[in-house]
Amino acid sequence: MNYSVKKIGQILNATTQIDSKIVTGVSFDSRKVKSGDLFVALVAENDGHDYVQQALTKGATAVLVDDRHQIDSKIPAIIVSDTLLALQQLGEYRRHQINPKVVAITGSNGKTTTKDMASAIMGFQYKTFKTPENFNNEIGVPLTLLTMPDDTEVLVVELGMDRPGQLTTLSELVSPDIAIITMIGEAHIEFFKTRENIAKAKLEITKGLKSQGTLLVPYDEPLLTNAQVKQNVQTFGQDIKDINSSSSKTIFAYQNTRFAIPLLGRYNIMNALAAISAGILLHIELKNAAEALQHFDLTKNRTEQLTTSHGVNLISDVYNSNPTAVAAVLATLKIIPATHKYVVLGDMLELGEQAASLHACLAETVINANVDGVYLVGPLMNKYLYPILQRRFDSAHLHQYETDQLAELIKDLQTLGENGDVILLKASHGIHLENVVNALVK
Repeated sequence: MNYSVKKIGQILNATTQIDSKIVTGVSFDSRKVKSGDLFVALVAENDGHDYVQQALTKGATAVLVDDRHQIDSKIPAIIVSDTLLALQQLGEYRRHQINPKVVAITGSNGKTTTKDMASAIMGFQYKTFKTPENFNNEIGVPLTLLTMPDDTEVLVVELGMDRPGQLTTLSELVSPDIAIITMIGEAHIEFFKTRENIAKAKLEITKGLKSQGTLLVPYDEPLLTNAQVKQNVQTFGQDIKDINSSSSKTIFAYQNTRFAIPLLGRYNIMNALAAISAGILLHIELKNAAEALQHFDLTKNRTEQLTTSHGVNLISDVYNSNPTAVAAVLATLKIIPATHKYVVLGDMLELGEQAASLHACLAETVINANVDGVYLVGPLMNKYLYPILQRRFDSAHLHQYETDQLAELIKDLQTLGENGDVILLKASHGIHLENVVNALVK
């Protein structure tokens, strides 16, 4: 990014002042501003206009502000009616200026892992950029567009969703050539009420999908395979052979090609096949995709495999959680070879009026996982799952903690298990089990 304040004003049809300054980056957090940045004063819980001076002191070249706030005439500025909308318009301009092939990914689970896999595959042949961290909303997506390098040939972008209409906005913003829906689960069912409504909202990703673009959906999800969309639809996930899992990787064959991914679980095979299918559409040979997936950069807290100081293996999947995701990762835990296995389950959030039944229904899944100990965290797990598990586990093997008792949980887990044993941690991000993970691997 290398735009003058005047150029940005022209792009946004906005008023400018001191417009010869050159902008080389963008930030909406005054604490993270770097020299050359455009500071975007967003109005949310905190009003970004209150931090304009702090941003300038940190090195911001200019500020993007709205016309309801007074700005000193000596400050380089772009003045608009809505700073969030302007940020999105600027991102959309850059998307079309650089004009990479765009692979857009959404889904109730697996979208970040699929993003990481797709980026690795595309990066084998193309100059590729992917969504940083979890920048997948109305703010994060335009920031992704504005931070991608000038020579980007393929952009792999993650699109999040928690309400109707959101994916329409994001899809139209990035105008994908390929769209992937990883799966339909129960994430955000509090707001959508049914899986059918979730599927309908996920299909909004086709609103910006190019008319000659392709939508990739799992072969075993009729809510997606039977959807009526105007673009080409292809399925992924079928014809997998020779699946074999070890404690550190999953091996499978697809179209006479052997793949070995450094992740556990059949659900990650589905994520891999979504990414592989996108690679095929962009003419990546399967042997090259297989090589790319042997080692790739995985975004933190997505089914990470870690080790404690005394040799216990940790499986950390603590960014989001819902019943489908919990069942999938417990099925994986069941087949991992280890003398002793333990599971830490935190509350699954945003399940609304179905929270009670969906937490209670985990009981059979937990029991079938054949674990040696269960550690439950949060009021929902304790109220709805704990009483059922009490019928199967005694007090020495079933434990409960409130969300403000993570220190006690850490203390109990630090002495749990021996070299080669496994502890799985799974929860919604709001439970903050990442703090437990960090303490255990210090």
